[in-house]
Amino acid sequence: MASSDRKTRSALQDVVTREYTIHLHKCVHGRSFKKRAPWAVKSIIAFATKSMGTKDVRVDPKLNQAVWAQGVKNVPKRLRIRLERKRNDEENAKDKLYTLATIVPGVTSFKGLQNTTISDEADEEIEA
Repeated sequence: MASSDRKTRSALQDVVTREYTIHLHKCVHGRSFKKRAPWAVKSIIAFATKSMGTKDVRVDPKLNQAVWAQGVKNVPKRLRIRLERKRNDEENAKDKLYTLATIVPGVTSFKGLQNTTISDEADEEIEA
């Protein structure tokens, strides 16, 4: 099967919002203390790139604050994040879509949480 025969996974499945739990403890394991929080942010960006299929990932300042809240070496073990794939309306934009990574507020326990897709029914009614 040649690479041209295979169907490529398109990021143009359009605007979608998903919630994930990221296990940051695995990402920063073995990392030196002074590099843990920056590495955690890079790991979030890499996860968003892989799961949403966009090269342009933007991290919300509140998410960055949540990663850095306990200092550079005490990164939270897990974070619940919301990844929103959005259209890029800027002129001269390289990519048609970008991903915005934000933190889901108010999550105290991660037990039993699944990766969920949030339906944008309210947005669809406005467009129709």
